[in-house]
Amino acid sequence: MIRDTAKLKEAHYDLIIVGGGINGAATANLAAGCGIQAALFEKGDFASGTSSKSTKLIHGGLRYLENLEFDLVSEALRERSIQLKAAPHLVKPLRFIVPVYKDDRRPLWMMKLGVWLYDFLSGRHRVGQHASLSAAEIQKKAPLIKSEQLLGGVSYFDAQMDDARLCLENILSAGENGAHVYNYMEVVSFIKEMGRVAGVKVRDNIDGKMYNVYAKKIICCGGPWSNELMSMETPSVQTRVRPTKGVHIVYDQVFCDDALLITSKADNRIFFIIPWLGHSLVGTTDTDFSGSPDEVFCEEADIEYLFTEAKRVFPGVHFTREKIISTFAGLRPLAHQSGSPSAVSRKHVFYESYAGVVFVMGGKYTTYRSIAAECLRRVYGKNADVNEDRFHVFGGGVMPPAQELARKYDLSEQTVLYLQGLYGSRTEDVLMPTASDPRLKEPLCDFSCAIAAQAVYAVKVEMAQTIEDVIDRRIPLVYQGRNLIPVKEKIAPFLEELTGKN
Repeated sequence: MIRDTAKLKEAHYDLIIVGGGINGAATANLAAGCGIQAALFEKGDFASGTSSKSTKLIHGGLRYLENLEFDLVSEALRERSIQLKAAPHLVKPLRFIVPVYKDDRRPLWMMKLGVWLYDFLSGRHRVGQHASLSAAEIQKKAPLIKSEQLLGGVSYFDAQMDDARLCLENILSAGENGAHVYNYMEVVSFIKEMGRVAGVKVRDNIDGKMYNVYAKKIICCGGPWSNELMSMETPSVQTRVRPTKGVHIVYDQVFCDDALLITSKADNRIFFIIPWLGHSLVGTTDTDFSGSPDEVFCEEADIEYLFTEAKRVFPGVHFTREKIISTFAGLRPLAHQSGSPSAVSRKHVFYESYAGVVFVMGGKYTTYRSIAAECLRRVYGKNADVNEDRFHVFGGGVMPPAQELARKYDLSEQTVLYLQGLYGSRTEDVLMPTASDPRLKEPLCDFSCAIAAQAVYAVKVEMAQTIEDVIDRRIPLVYQGRNLIPVKEKIAPFLEELTGKN
């Protein structure tokens, strides 16, 4: 897909969407699918903010039952089943184990009741059966776990996903259906006519050119940048989004083949230790954030918090900085409420300004499709045909057998399975250029099955503009290896050849 800015000169659309995170991507996808002529603008790369910095889960949210948010959990569990069907290459079932200790704030009976209720609310959308586990059963699954005062626990099922690619595939689906989607294109002001917003002024953050783009409707899915966008449109508007920071560590050790849900001793919130790409994803924190959304980092205190809680559950493990593969920090754009960060609801809200801009705020990743659908119905009423049966993402659909593709392109079955886990039904699109250019079969590194053809595909089809776009969001190598310099050196020639940039 080509990032063609020529068509933007004094362009007119039915709908402009500001923000290329998951809510904006899904809104563009659904809008294009029902015939709305839409344009989407993202000031950085697609999913470069919050939407690539989640815990990588499509889940109902077991902990929200504690806050009696049964409607949110039920909606999320339903949406979980939709995502499992629409993107089976990116969203996969995952079992969770919850160990319970004698002094935990949430006793064993409560956890048993919780997973029973969770499955009950899932109904026909249930992924797998919950179970009660003895202390011995938990230790068998996680041999290094603390045994002292371990009473037992429970298990239940949710799903794991690749958040950046799920966002990207919504973007690509939107483009395939006629939407004009742009990364590195920043909305710098709103154009008003007779007190109503009629368009936006956008700056190309690659070449600096400015464009006036007009539309009948404008939806802002700015996530943590929502307060800034609202102030840009109405300087006197009150703050409506409360950003909280979540930090994750990718650690070079697997503690359990299943995910672990742990209660923190420091603040009684929960965090996860999840198998991810051959390592463990440890997180997350949940603290208020008052700085710029453009400057969110993992700090030493965040690492100490996660290490302290992980050491409590795995006291025999020596957690060291040297075994950290990577860290990442993102902001949750929660609808403004009082209370502790972890107690703030993840429900979404809409706000329409006096000038007619609709802002989407809050929500959780799992419910992104239903948020986008509700938003479009709000704006277009019955003209927005966004039935879930029509929902599609770019790589969804039937995949040919891996053995067949391996033989056809003279690659190992392991490599093809790896590619299918990223591209789904589009895997052969990635592989086709290797038939005429064998160098594209060359591996990009020694810690992944990634091949050079993926870098070419990332630029030519997936609109990657920088090396970081490729290895952070198109191919998740940033989570797999510490030394990425050799990988960057292999990708740079392809990027320069295709874009003129290095």
